[in-house]
Amino acid sequence: MGRSWLRWAAVGVFVLSTALNYLDRQLLASLAPTLKSEFQLSNAQYGEIVSVFSIVYAAMAPVAGWLVDRMGLTLVITFSMAVWSLAGVATGLTRTFGGLLGCRTALGVGEAAGIPSSGKVNGLYLAPRELALGTAVNQVGITIGSIAAPLIVAVMAPRYGWRWTFTVCGALGFLWIPLWWITANNIPPGAEAPQPVRTAGIQAVLRDRRIWGLAIANMLVMTLYTLWTNWTTIYFVQQHHLTEVQANREFAWIPPIFATLGGLFGGWLAYRAIRGGAGVLAARMRVCWTAGVLLLGTAAVPLMPSALLAAAAISASFFFCLSISTNLYAIPIDFFGVERAAFSVSILTCSYGLMQTFLSPLIGLMVDHLGFPAVCVAMSVLPLVGIAILRATLRATRR
Repeated sequence: MGRSWLRWAAVGVFVLSTALNYLDRQLLASLAPTLKSEFQLSNAQYGEIVSVFSIVYAAMAPVAGWLVDRMGLTLVITFSMAVWSLAGVATGLTRTFGGLLGCRTALGVGEAAGIPSSGKVNGLYLAPRELALGTAVNQVGITIGSIAAPLIVAVMAPRYGWRWTFTVCGALGFLWIPLWWITANNIPPGAEAPQPVRTAGIQAVLRDRRIWGLAIANMLVMTLYTLWTNWTTIYFVQQHHLTEVQANREFAWIPPIFATLGGLFGGWLAYRAIRGGAGVLAARMRVCWTAGVLLLGTAAVPLMPSALLAAAAISASFFFCLSISTNLYAIPIDFFGVERAAFSVSILTCSYGLMQTFLSPLIGLMVDHLGFPAVCVAMSVLPLVGIAILRATLRATRR
């Protein structure tokens, strides 16, 4: 019991890393109306800023995953945390649009190691049946950061300005680094049940069609994730005519809470099914199919007559999106084991970044010319398409 508690405590410390990762990342979305005004940006141009971060994030994720597996978790996450924290601080000091793009580029370089490192932590400290729950617990960190960003903006920006908001939040990362060093030195890795040793190299992972089926499925499922993490504040400002402060203080922080609950629910469903005797992959796919069907309800978000009901509909969409995501991000570790946990998870991280790179400007163009209803209808079907592609890939691989 004591050892189990220690293992989850180590995972919990890493949840704080993820919280800081997403806090620094989501400040841009929470301050989007202010930055659009200051830099005179259209929605499409704002989407391009998101893309700058995303393309670097996507390109660096496999490199970061490889480095974590090869050089060790603590060394790589320490360097990465320092880089993205400095980028956050620098964002508050920039005075030009080019400087803003440069800071987002540096942020993408540093944060690319975040999710692969979390996958490595789960592989090192958790038993196979706990992996989806571990991914869901890490989602708590994403939610903390996503909730904190709009609330901190609502409190700090009106009093101290958007620059101080970036600077103060960016500096927090330097407090986490010694906390993880203490944790890593005092809590040795090791799950309850030994995991099978796998010796597949990186080339073997890349040749395995299952990883590419997962990458495509992740791209399509996470379209809704990128919609609600980057455009929620703008949605409330544009569709319900709220101010930036009102949108952040009253509504934008709510959906991330339900995202975490959805992740925990999806992880719990898989955990329960596996303990009941279901196959690991079958349990995860069952959760994905059910949540994918329910995500068709995303098309109804723009039909909500009030901001409160819209927040509820967005929350439901976020909930089921994360129910799928927690299982998708556990599957690479199921397939390739702890030895390739960071690299295999980084392929999914890369696919997410690539999707966001190309999708964000497209969302902006659609919002500018067609409005949010067209965006929600078009994107509501994509998760089911992704799950169908994954299923077809897995079937073809078994033949």
